[in-house]
Amino acid sequence: MSGSYSGKCFCGAVELRVTGTPNVMGYCHCSSCRSWSAGPVNAFTLWAPEAVEVTKGAENIATYHKTDMSHRQYCNQCGGHVMTSHPPLNMIDVYAATLPGLAFVPAVHVNYAETVLPMRDGLPKLKDFPAEFGGSGEMIAE
Repeated sequence: MSGSYSGKCFCGAVELRVTGTPNVMGYCHCSSCRSWSAGPVNAFTLWAPEAVEVTKGAENIATYHKTDMSHRQYCNQCGGHVMTSHPPLNMIDVYAATLPGLAFVPAVHVNYAETVLPMRDGLPKLKDFPAEFGGSGEMIAE
């Protein structure tokens, strides 16, 4: 899967394009992602920063970061969530729902120890993060 995929915020004031292949796609179950997304789970697509381009409305992007791990970006016109920069990981999460043309093919669940929506899909379930990203790398059974 490679190519170019476009997305936008809720009102369309911010538009972006990702190019290539995401590093990984999956689900995050942490309380921060759940609270931010107002949902029981967050579907993520992680990209190298150079693969993500804001093509319209960069001046409408606002950022909030509760921690240094996640700089959450949203449209200051409609409040629509667009992406989250993860500086320590050198990756950007463009929310799967923001990219309607991208086939979402999840490979992993992260922060599954915090889940409120158990998902029995056969994918690996990590207690927190992979070891290479500073987590324990510990797996949890479905």
